[in-house]
Amino acid sequence: MSVGSYYKSSASGGMLTIQSSAADLQAFEGFAALVPKAAAAAQRRAINKTLGWLRTHIARAVGRQERIAVAAVRQRLRSYPVAGRAASGKLWFGLNAIESSRIGRARQNGSGVSVAGRRYQGAFLKQVYGNKPDIWIRTASKHFNSNDYPDTTASARGGASSGWVAENGSRFPLAKAKVSLEGARPHFDEWVKRAHGRLLEILQQELNFEFQKYLKGTANV
Repeated sequence: MSVGSYYKSSASGGMLTIQSSAADLQAFEGFAALVPKAAAAAQRRAINKTLGWLRTHIARAVGRQERIAVAAVRQRLRSYPVAGRAASGKLWFGLNAIESSRIGRARQNGSGVSVAGRRYQGAFLKQVYGNKPDIWIRTASKHFNSNDYPDTTASARGGASSGWVAENGSRFPLAKAKVSLEGARPHFDEWVKRAHGRLLEILQQELNFEFQKYLKGTANV
């Protein structure tokens, strides 16, 4: 545990690793030497509670920043709690663009589709692929804007009416509305710092809980 919490970023997401550093437990070395199992249990609970705290706050922050439903963001957060003798827990945050139909309640109107304060002019809500309706637009439409339809590239071959839909990998003149989550990437460092501070706070509480149990047990001897 020589290294504290940190993160690694990739093209499709970011992995936040939450763990204690050697310095974090320095003040509790004596207690840890006496009851290593209790100290390990306290650390395990502290890390797992911090993962839950981090998942909640990231979902709220990204939902507020991108104006999308918190539940939709939480689906992109996958927690890997501490188990067994492991000393770290992980939280994966997928950053691929999220379907606009998932960020709130989509409504079709005469000019297009609106959802979560966004308006997709010229678009329509329909089940094309999969078992749920999504927000689509014809790439030939004058309202087509690639910023609103990430992961779709209009093809020069065949004119403006052709496009590529990443979901099925074949040419089709439709593009699916999505919201980019790339804006969340710059916050990874700040989230790790806040999470590590929270980890220390909870770790002190959990170690104190174990210490009180230890003292109570010795008093009864």
